[in-house]
Amino acid sequence: MTLALIRHGQTDWNRDDRLQGSSDIPLNDAGRAQAHAAAGALAAVGTWHAIVSSPLSRARETAEIIARDLGLELGPSYPDLVERDYGALEGTSSSAAVAAHPHRDYPGAETLDEVATRGRRALDEIADAYGEQQVVIVAHGTLIRYTLASLAGHPIAGILNGTVSTAERIDGRWDVLTVNGEPCEAADDEGRHWPGMAG
Repeated sequence: MTLALIRHGQTDWNRDDRLQGSSDIPLNDAGRAQAHAAAGALAAVGTWHAIVSSPLSRARETAEIIARDLGLELGPSYPDLVERDYGALEGTSSSAAVAAHPHRDYPGAETLDEVATRGRRALDEIADAYGEQQVVIVAHGTLIRYTLASLAGHPIAGILNGTVSTAERIDGRWDVLTVNGEPCEAADDEGRHWPGMAG
């Protein structure tokens, strides 16, 4: 089966460089336009049978827009697809947080390994539910990035709002095909330990 993982469209907090995490921030108009563009990108690369999402409203509305554009019924939400919990840092400057903690090991936040573990669990649950169907998943940047890094075994680039990344499961094994619509390649992240990597 093939999964298309889409980061929700832009929110005001994305625009303003604020950490969102588990905070339920709605799409803005730019984000809705990105959702329509994502549907067009999906239509151009194949046939999709189902769409599911994180339960947070920015992901859910993105999925609703894509479902309408592709003529699909909106499927269920999966709690394991929720964005990383950043704790007390939610609502603060993302750039300042990264500058202070370049490995993104923010105090009080959910760990990246925990994010990748539940992301992989969600993919397996969706794959078991949908068999060989081609499924669109709308989720969040950190969740998608670190889940795909765990599957690929190497760092990958940050996930952009409204972009399509793809992964394929063959005989129980996941392969990451594309990231942000481009072939999957390793990205430099200052040598930190990535989920799923040895060492």
